[in-house]
Amino acid sequence: MMLWIWFAFTALLFIKPVTKLVRLSLSSDEASYLLVIPFLAAWLVYLERRKILRVTERDFQLASLFLLFSLPFLLAGFFLSLDYRLSAFIASLVFLWLAGFAFCFGRESMRSGTFACGLLFLTVPIPSPLLNRAIHALQAGSAEVTEVLFDLAGIPTLREGFIFHLSRINIEVARECSGIRSSVALFIITLLISHFRLRSWWAKGVFLIVGLLMTILKNGIRIVTLTILALRVDPSFLYGRLHHEGGVVFFLIGLLLLVPCLWILEKTESRISNSASFADGQQA
Repeated sequence: MMLWIWFAFTALLFIKPVTKLVRLSLSSDEASYLLVIPFLAAWLVYLERRKILRVTERDFQLASLFLLFSLPFLLAGFFLSLDYRLSAFIASLVFLWLAGFAFCFGRESMRSGTFACGLLFLTVPIPSPLLNRAIHALQAGSAEVTEVLFDLAGIPTLREGFIFHLSRINIEVARECSGIRSSVALFIITLLISHFRLRSWWAKGVFLIVGLLMTILKNGIRIVTLTILALRVDPSFLYGRLHHEGGVVFFLIGLLLLVPCLWILEKTESRISNSASFADGQQA
């Protein structure tokens, strides 16, 4: 109960940044995930409560440390430009939430709940300059994959930056084609899968990297698929329902492409674990 009171109190202290965060999440596709993260973190704590809350004790020292971490971000929020101000305030708020959790449940619970606590930092909105760079990188990656897929499909194209000239149509890998919304969603799901299914840090790291690459690959698949359908079936595929609402289909394709990677990593982890157990048995 004390923790929920602390959450409510700190949210009231940051009522203006929290209000801006809610408006941003509701108005921008690129930030629509922000409001989901705190509830997702709370669900993870509840789901793993037997492990996370197995040993609880008040830890004023650790709570004070998180309070200190929150201060630089709070001060920065008053001096930074508008592009970075909201991110600084929300980062300060997240540290205050962690301070409350540390005070109520202690160091051991923080250690056991590292993933859920760390996930809270995804609530911090990406500043516009950094977001624009990320979107540009996704555009560039998607354009590279698209060019490779066109070559594999035997479709002649002339590329000029993000624009592809084909025999009857021209297409552009625009900002909207970066798939930033589905890419963030795929990244979050990849994080959750790695947390629940993989044990070692190296395997989790590999899976996250593959997940990031898969966001670019599924963007390229989507662009090439729509282009081929427009060339060989109906030009309306470039601006029809599949183009505007078919993101879920290609998002699921991206998830399916991750399955073999997950299977390989799980098998590799199992072999390494069995080899280590066998070596320990031999030494004993």
